[in-house]
Amino acid sequence: MISREYCQLMARYNAWMNERLYSACAEMPADERTRDRRAFFGSIHGTLNHLLWGDRMWLGRFVGPACDHPAFGADMFQKFDDLRRERQETDTAMLQWAGNITREWLESTIEYTSKVDGKTRRLPAAVAAVHLFNHGTHHRGQLTTLMKQADVAPGVTDLPWLPGIVRILD
Repeated sequence: MISREYCQLMARYNAWMNERLYSACAEMPADERTRDRRAFFGSIHGTLNHLLWGDRMWLGRFVGPACDHPAFGADMFQKFDDLRRERQETDTAMLQWAGNITREWLESTIEYTSKVDGKTRRLPAAVAAVHLFNHGTHHRGQLTTLMKQADVAPGVTDLPWLPGIVRILD
């Protein structure tokens, strides 16, 4: 079973990585961010949009309100500055959610209707929480590959580099 502390750690990692990747992407020309790179969500901008969409879908299922943005695969925000601002707001909401998780919630079951296929599902809340973070890590991995292909260095992405996690003994 996962814990509140696990969710808090992963929400911190999520926010840290998003801030770092958005900072690197902000240095790119808009046409490079939006260029179709034949990735699952087309471009770097499309992948950033999908990451935000996924986080908002799950967070809406966890605490509401439900995310009512466009369907799976559609960009939520065309302008990078808007996307970045919304990302920061969502990361703040995820940190707040993680700080308020109870054991009872983690042991509960959520029911939702998928925007991807329209089917209603029941899922242990703890599994849904793990999926939220796993989904973000998965697509940020795709994003860092797209960034490298555009000659933009994403920097170190490993969890032990999250400030405050490891004590360096040199």
